[in-house]
Amino acid sequence: MSGSLKRSGASDLQGATRLVVDAVAGLTDVVEELHRNISGLAPIVGPSREGGTRGIPRLVYGSVRGVTRAVGLGLDAALSRLTPLLCPTDSSPRREAVLAALNGVIGDYLAETGSALAIPLELRAAGRLLTPETSTGDRLLLMVHGLCMGDLQWSRNGHDHGAALGLELGFKPVYVNYNTGLHISTNGHALSAALERLTGEWPVPVRELVVVAHSMGGLVARSALHAASLAGASWPRLLTKVVFLGTPHHGAALERAGNWVVILGSISPYSAPIARLGRIRSSGIRDLRHGNLRDEDWQRPDRDHTHDPRAPLPLPAGPSYFAVAASKASAKGRRTGDGLVSVPSALGRHGDPLRSLSIPAERTAVFQGLDHFALLDDPGVFERLRGWLGADGAHGAPEGSVVG
Repeated sequence: MSGSLKRSGASDLQGATRLVVDAVAGLTDVVEELHRNISGLAPIVGPSREGGTRGIPRLVYGSVRGVTRAVGLGLDAALSRLTPLLCPTDSSPRREAVLAALNGVIGDYLAETGSALAIPLELRAAGRLLTPETSTGDRLLLMVHGLCMGDLQWSRNGHDHGAALGLELGFKPVYVNYNTGLHISTNGHALSAALERLTGEWPVPVRELVVVAHSMGGLVARSALHAASLAGASWPRLLTKVVFLGTPHHGAALERAGNWVVILGSISPYSAPIARLGRIRSSGIRDLRHGNLRDEDWQRPDRDHTHDPRAPLPLPAGPSYFAVAASKASAKGRRTGDGLVSVPSALGRHGDPLRSLSIPAERTAVFQGLDHFALLDDPGVFERLRGWLGADGAHGAPEGSVVG
């Protein structure tokens, strides 16, 4: 529960300036490559040749890069001097949504370049960093959001699963806010370390920890459990239940198709323009191709990931696990998935028994007629969460697993 860096309008602008400068320089590289290819320096069929243009075009493109970097350095230096003189301002939900979308698409780049726009992993409550003054209760409910989203976006159409469950079941909601463009395993290590600090510094002994995770957040939670086992962390001993909402345990088909313009347009009005920069896919997005959880899943030589690189990783013993899938009805009435994640992937089922998560059927639910993001505010989903996380919730739902 250490302090976080205070952000200001100037620091945001400074980060944006660096991003624009690098983007213009990158765009210049793309234009030069097109110029070179059109000029006949590359074959009609096959990859582009390495190297730049020649003669006058080479001087022009070099000048563009030089001017761009000089302007950027000047603005960056000026903003660095102004930042300490400006009062920090509280973040607005709109600004948080923009940053979340940007981090989802190019968050790995932002982190690598030290941009002020990169989101650090934090544990928060009511949109603010947890402090000893706001740390109450001995039953914690950890909420882990999905790709291109942030902790404030658990609130949808006036409903927040975490706040509502906390009010009705007596949990203290704790929200994770993290850079979804980083590798899932990178966030897993960071989340495990944060939970170890949290449970160790909590004002009273923590009696219970439960997790509700949406989409990519479920993979980050599983990765954190794996990281905890490697580090010998103690916080998993407090974990009693984990609920996955639309988590792509075995990958998302749309990542394999590269169709993220559609996906990001569904998340937020701020996401689609960012996605239109091109076929940009951050490390986090690429991990969704198969559902990578460990460092070694993405460190293999096969950079294209044409096959599933993962070794089977079962759910750790101890907690009770639950899974919710959504299904948009097809023309033939088949359960096709929620538009982003298939029903089998969300339920952890796989044709290879070693890869199947083996979550009992009575601890799963498929909601008909919902899409991926309706899982965040659907009344039926909330009722199922309340039942599972209640005193007798580990016994599952006897009425069946298909709803709607």
